[in-house]
Amino acid sequence: MILVRQEIGEVLRDFRQQKGRTLRQVASRASVALGYLSEVERGQKEASSEILASVAEALDVPISTIMREVGDRLSVLEGLQNFPDVVPDELVAQVDAELSLR
Repeated sequence: MILVRQEIGEVLRDFRQQKGRTLRQVASRASVALGYLSEVERGQKEASSEILASVAEALDVPISTIMREVGDRLSVLEGLQNFPDVVPDELVAQVDAELSLR
């Protein structure tokens, strides 16, 4: 069974580590108990939207970026095809060319 809380925790940990911050630093900046944030990162506790917003702000990462990463990971676990987040350059060029002819 796929648990969303585990994916959220892994994503939060990944972003924290990418930023080179300790659990203590992020917990303090987010005004979240250190033990609680540790449990969230390990997927043992569900984080409320308020907690997620505080942690995202403490990490200087938009919550939409965090949730997109969680969604992408869930898609992989479910065996779904991931779609690119950006429009391919070739398609942009084609649309630009068609619009310039109008």
